[in-house]
Amino acid sequence: MNCRHCQTPLEHVFLDLHFAPPSNAYLDPVRMHEPETHFPLKLFVCHNCWLVQTEDYSCADELFSHDYAYFSSVSTGWLAHAAAYSDMIRKKLKLGTSSFVIEVASNDGYLLRNFVSANIPCLGIEPTASTAAAAEAIGVPVLREFFGEALGKRLAAEGRQADLIAGNNVYAHVPNINDFTAGLKAALKLGGTITLEFPHLMRLMEFNQFDTVYHEHYSYLSLHTVRLIFERAGLRIHAVEELSTHGGSIRIYGSHADDPRRVDEAVAAMLAEEARRDMRDLSGYTGFQEKAIAVKHALLAFLLEQKRKGKTVAAYGAAAKGNTLLNFSGISADLLDFVSDAAPSKQGKFMPGSHIPILPPAALYENKPDWVLILPWNIAAEVMQQQAGIREWGGRFVRAIPYLEILD
Repeated sequence: MNCRHCQTPLEHVFLDLHFAPPSNAYLDPVRMHEPETHFPLKLFVCHNCWLVQTEDYSCADELFSHDYAYFSSVSTGWLAHAAAYSDMIRKKLKLGTSSFVIEVASNDGYLLRNFVSANIPCLGIEPTASTAAAAEAIGVPVLREFFGEALGKRLAAEGRQADLIAGNNVYAHVPNINDFTAGLKAALKLGGTITLEFPHLMRLMEFNQFDTVYHEHYSYLSLHTVRLIFERAGLRIHAVEELSTHGGSIRIYGSHADDPRRVDEAVAAMLAEEARRDMRDLSGYTGFQEKAIAVKHALLAFLLEQKRKGKTVAAYGAAAKGNTLLNFSGISADLLDFVSDAAPSKQGKFMPGSHIPILPPAALYENKPDWVLILPWNIAAEVMQQQAGIREWGGRFVRAIPYLEILD
């Protein structure tokens, strides 16, 4: 296998989580009686461009199916984040009724709804029918296709180049990152701006976020590597911001290579910080496997101890990261009674691999578990606030990442 960006042969394993089903392949009762396909979940690091990437095994259309169950609007915190970004970027770029905005991987319209309400022409690009239909229902125009260079060139030929191309939590999801970036170049108007948000590999390593590794994430990105990918496509990064979302993300601002905008000092500062942490040296990538194993052992010990004491444990949030954690740890319904989730698209289904049932939040109050394991640790504060009633019967919250922690 060669690097997806620079084609260097991959020799160095960063993390091996063994085999697992796709993390968003939730099972309905019928599929529970059918064979379930598991794929290797292993990360390599390229010693040339330092792109961390999954082992090749499948095509994107196997992962992002018509009934894709992840709807961005379920999280009130994420809706607020999108609204704040929309307000900021409209003012920053002076976007108005004569502007054109494209969002790649527009999901259920969680972001573009803000541009529609501001009467700014926009287009969502979203291949999954379930989320695209939800976006169209609230007035967001959607093109139901995968994005790449061919589509970018087609949009350009149709006179639909964008003043702003936004992509939130999509850059890590594309199997051909060079083709995707070439598409951004083709679809971007002269003087236009690209903003991409993605989890920062530096924070993944710092905070032991191995559960954010799943098949839908083909790439794990540093600013250094993204800058190389952009430069190859004829683009440049002129600004970067750190975000708290998803356990530590960055938002990059890109433009055509000959764009006159000055490169912000924050770009050089972040590149220097990555270098200080040995992210351009193999020594920086050793020892991560042992950290993941330590979390697995601690979680299993906790669940076994609660079972021995006759206590009940449920989980909140049927998130993809939760599926990675549960499958790597070998946890099933004998240790974790059920998972509660607010998304109707997941309720009544079962977690892939572990086969733990997914129930609505009301199930927590009906069953009154002693412990609630928060799987989407990045929104733990939001979950604890929304489900504060759990404390009324003495229920307590716990999370496993970056280490097993009882939340008071």
